[in-house]
Amino acid sequence: MSSQNPVIGYIGLGLMGKAMARNILKAGYPLVVHNRSRAAVNELVEEGAVEAHSPAQVASQVDVLFTNLPDSPDVESVALGKEGIIEGAHDGLIYVDNSTIKPATARKVAEALTEVGVISLDAPVSGGDIGAREGTLTIMVGGPEEALERVRPIFDVLGKAITHVGDCGTGQSAKAANQIMVAAQMIAMSELLIFARKAGADPQKVIQAIRGGAAQCWTLDVKPERLFEGNRQPGFKAYMQAKDLAIVVDTAQEYGVPLFSALVDAQMYNAMLEMGMGELDNSAVIGVLETLSGSKLIEEAQV
Repeated sequence: MSSQNPVIGYIGLGLMGKAMARNILKAGYPLVVHNRSRAAVNELVEEGAVEAHSPAQVASQVDVLFTNLPDSPDVESVALGKEGIIEGAHDGLIYVDNSTIKPATARKVAEALTEVGVISLDAPVSGGDIGAREGTLTIMVGGPEEALERVRPIFDVLGKAITHVGDCGTGQSAKAANQIMVAAQMIAMSELLIFARKAGADPQKVIQAIRGGAAQCWTLDVKPERLFEGNRQPGFKAYMQAKDLAIVVDTAQEYGVPLFSALVDAQMYNAMLEMGMGELDNSAVIGVLETLSGSKLIEEAQV
């Protein structure tokens, strides 16, 4: 990369990706974008980005290319498929995947792109839509440390906690571990709220009572107020949480690791999808417990 700001590409402009791409653009980096739906592309083009019409076109024009895509098959297709990144690859291109995918897929993509001179980093993020907008994400990075140091100034635009975990795929392993804890917290919060309600305690006062003790966590700091307001709109969609737990389960089976609570949590999120709540926030898993217990957190939950 030159002494001037490198040209950045971003593919996948969803709830998280659009905000992250916008922050890169605001920081003064030339930005080339591509997305299946045009609305997000048009927004960023109006703000100064350049549109490309395929992943290959993005790759051919940039020094660093980010993707943020729904699942492992999407990343594999965008990276290695027809008109994919591999077809526009050039020596020295750094590929950074912000998606949450299987560690095995991250390694497969990295190995294939290495053959055409591309250095790959798997760099999934945590922090939801708020962290994406505010540039305060946690970023877990697998891949060559020297490549991370080259792109660290860009990561500093996106996040506040950037950790090099290890070789290719280990960033995704860290994100899977993160999602074990996230799901457990969301479901534990849901259980304690419905338990408090049915046991005759005011759930809001229960949260106040326990938030300063050993139960304190990000979930209790952020999510209850939204639920008490009847707001279950997504910061992180439940169907994505279910997808991430499927990655956890598959990867655990690959390594022979028994995950008892994570399996139950995965079933809870799958039940949520079956109940038609997949587009809601992952904290809205409380709706499954409301149905099973016959007790609502608030009388008229606005979803």
